[in-house]
Amino acid sequence: MKKLYMIFCLNFIEKYRGRFKIYFELVYSMYTMEMEMFKMTIKESFELNKFIIFIMALTCTVTVANLYYCQPLLGQIAKSFNVTEANAGFVVTLTQVGYALGMLFLVPLGDIKERKKLIIEMLLLVSVFLFAAFISRNYYVLLVTSFLIGFTTIVPQLIVPFAAHLSKPEERGQVIGNVLSGLLIGILLSRVFSGIIGDILGWRNVYLIASLLMVSFLFIIVFLFPKSKPTSKISYKKLIFSMWGLIKREKVLREASINGALMFGSFSIFWTALVFLLESKVYNMGSKEAGFFGLVGIVGALAAPVVGKVADKKTPRFAVGFAIIFSTIAYVCFWGMGYKIYGLVIGVILLDLGNQTGQVSNQARVQAISDQERSRINTVFMVSYFIGGSIGSFVAAVFWQKFGWSGVCAIGMFFQIIAVIFHYFIYGTKFSIRNKYGQVR
Repeated sequence: MKKLYMIFCLNFIEKYRGRFKIYFELVYSMYTMEMEMFKMTIKESFELNKFIIFIMALTCTVTVANLYYCQPLLGQIAKSFNVTEANAGFVVTLTQVGYALGMLFLVPLGDIKERKKLIIEMLLLVSVFLFAAFISRNYYVLLVTSFLIGFTTIVPQLIVPFAAHLSKPEERGQVIGNVLSGLLIGILLSRVFSGIIGDILGWRNVYLIASLLMVSFLFIIVFLFPKSKPTSKISYKKLIFSMWGLIKREKVLREASINGALMFGSFSIFWTALVFLLESKVYNMGSKEAGFFGLVGIVGALAAPVVGKVADKKTPRFAVGFAIIFSTIAYVCFWGMGYKIYGLVIGVILLDLGNQTGQVSNQARVQAISDQERSRINTVFMVSYFIGGSIGSFVAAVFWQKFGWSGVCAIGMFFQIIAVIFHYFIYGTKFSIRNKYGQVR
């Protein structure tokens, strides 16, 4: 079996090495040129303004989209490789598992390395892996490239602590809210984009366009992003192991991480299963229609800056409570009215509003913990967040296959009930404490 696998890998490399060579040469030449520009355009002092916040949000939009292009395309992918819908769901699961591991092992580097250069390097790598997905002709090759796409799509999680570091303490919640609004818009529009392009040009071309987008944003970042000084001077090994100390020491971080995992788990359950529902006999729709539901969820993304202001003026934990309520009501709508378009629309608005409110508020809480450990704090929170998302994507495909839409709604509601129990009963209000700036966490 091992010998057959080696023969398969060698044949794959031999068959596509010409395409890879051309692509690598093009991307590497751009990278080399941009590194020279990088050296010439570095500035030691920098003032964060609205335009740079917008560019940061836009970068989050186009990069985080890499994680979600596949969701409306699962039906096409299943047919293309002649696999079941449950097996096609592993494309989503492995992408998010890769993302979680990338955050665990790569995002902490933002505390000890120059962030701008690190962001550029990650964009270079993910562009190559997206191109590999475009030319893949085997289901298992696609699974591997999906994992690698997730592993290197960590740019948004480098930008969030970067923005928090550059912002004033009294404006941090609003700045994070603006940046995260770009992230959620990317999550939602990625489904619209991939649904339309997939319907017209096929699922492979979605990955090709995404790869070219990553290369394009290298130029934007080189010219506009500021240089950042590393906030810590420790070895990589100590950097990784120090996160366990953060988990043990910071109660607020533990609470926010558990809440984030449960909230994003229920969010991923719905969006993974939605395409299967719309392609079923109930609706007889396709990937394009599934993608258009992302437009509905933009209402939640637009609320992010408002949520950030509430978190700055009142308490982030107060906003998290509302987020849980919004998402729980969303699943009531899905369960009771999921076979009606208006039921799905109402539920999508509430679910995306709840997810965005929860993420912005939890990020405002954890980013106020420490100035020197922001990347590691963000890693702990977001790894938990996407572990929840990976589990949600996996169980969504399994429960759809075995129990249909009712099963999907049941498991999503289960995640929400656990979130309610943790927020209101296990943790209560005992961890709403003030940081050194006087802000309530």
